[in-house]
Amino acid sequence: MDFTIRPSKPEDSKDIARMIFDLAEYEKMGDQVKIGDEELKRDGFCENPYYKCLIAEVPEEHKTKDGHVKVGYALFFYTYSTWKGRCVYLEDLYVMPELRGKGIGKALMCSVAKVGKEQQCARLQLSVLDWNTPSMDFYLAKGAQDLTKSEGWHFLRFDGAALDKLAEEAPNK
Repeated sequence: MDFTIRPSKPEDSKDIARMIFDLAEYEKMGDQVKIGDEELKRDGFCENPYYKCLIAEVPEEHKTKDGHVKVGYALFFYTYSTWKGRCVYLEDLYVMPELRGKGIGKALMCSVAKVGKEQQCARLQLSVLDWNTPSMDFYLAKGAQDLTKSEGWHFLRFDGAALDKLAEEAPNK
């Protein structure tokens, strides 16, 4: 199948938001999506962007049944390891269901890895839900390591009231 992978542009924000919601629905967490295209535009295309995004696009003749030509995305950002230095974190990798199995997901992930290597990143990191066997199998087949199994690392989060409480406990200057 003919497709291209390219950096996202501000005008892609509506399609990115659409696919973020589709991914969240697949992950049974659609009610947790609280941002839309305006926040994506603001945060991804400012002077110091909070994220980078690659878009998978097909020609008009391969558009989806709903008429979409932007059919996948990979949203990522940079982190830092005190042990390894620069890292890239893949927050989302998504391809519309009707176009899966055509190499688009692999191309997106490889493109993020290439960007990371160009930025001298030591590793590419991501998280996968424990029930998402197809995605886990995909990443493991490409050489990913399951750190929860091999090293015992757990991914933790503070949000909502827990984040508020933690911030309130910060010393005043």
